[in-house]
Amino acid sequence: MTVSAQTNTTLQAIAQALSSRDDFVICGHVNPDGDCVGSQLALASALRALGKTVTCVFAQDIPYESTLACLPGFDGIIPSAEFAGAVDTFIAVDVSDAKRMGDAAKLFENASYRIIIDHHEVDTRTSELNYVEPDAAATSMIIWDLIGCFDVERDTDMAACTYVGLMTDTGRFQFQNTDARAFSAAAEMVASGADPASLSTAIYQNRTRASVALEHIMLGNIIYDDERQFVLSWVSRDDMESVGAKRSDAESLIDTLRSIRGIRVACILRGEDGCVRGSLRAKDATDVARIARLYGGGGHVAASGFTIHDTMDVARNSVLATLQKELS
Repeated sequence: MTVSAQTNTTLQAIAQALSSRDDFVICGHVNPDGDCVGSQLALASALRALGKTVTCVFAQDIPYESTLACLPGFDGIIPSAEFAGAVDTFIAVDVSDAKRMGDAAKLFENASYRIIIDHHEVDTRTSELNYVEPDAAATSMIIWDLIGCFDVERDTDMAACTYVGLMTDTGRFQFQNTDARAFSAAAEMVASGADPASLSTAIYQNRTRASVALEHIMLGNIIYDDERQFVLSWVSRDDMESVGAKRSDAESLIDTLRSIRGIRVACILRGEDGCVRGSLRAKDATDVARIARLYGGGGHVAASGFTIHDTMDVARNSVLATLQKELS
């Protein structure tokens, strides 16, 4: 394993630090995905098994309905704005930059002690303990290893949460970050009680009819660029309202675009109040994180995201021109 230049500790040292402290707040990034939420809940479960007091918070105070609600402990996560009192130890998982912690950035900055555990490499070190492992397929895989350093049994709940994090961040073990270590970790999680079939069904075979209707709209908006081998599509806020779709109903749309034959990069734009969220996926070695960073976003080489604070028309034209230029 290779750690980043920002790393100043080991998982064993983090385990010792956590064992010596008693009160924790665990948070991830805005628009949390399976790896983010799975990492939070698995670590919280392990710390509670050690007798610690733990609160998991969302970075934003927004309604969040998701297939991730199947994870044990999900209904106990609160918006960070609802957390009252001082923060003793703040643990950031799957995020290294306070700018991506939303409302929770204030909790992070005011905490007595801060720990970051992530697999997204950044330029600066922002907490007392930083552990960033860019080669790890998912942060949840790092959390699984960290829990193994505690004097607790890695139980079914911890295994289920980390398995979902690993499964989603590797795209059902199909993305380029899937390696032998990921499969080895997944096997350990299954041996500890994670049920691949039921978790896959809950995450990937549980779409609402609104999601299917939204996909129909998206497919009607597709722009193909056969020369540069990319596809771009979008759904507006009005589109989502017209079919009664929620934010979570749009999560699977990018996978449909990515599955198209002859495409090496897929992009979906989703309209929200005052902004447009973009998701990028690559099927080859194309670094879509580099493209996302042009809009202040980021992520992984094969999967990244960004936000444009403008109308859908402006965002679509801008992203189309950027993809044409960057993928020439």
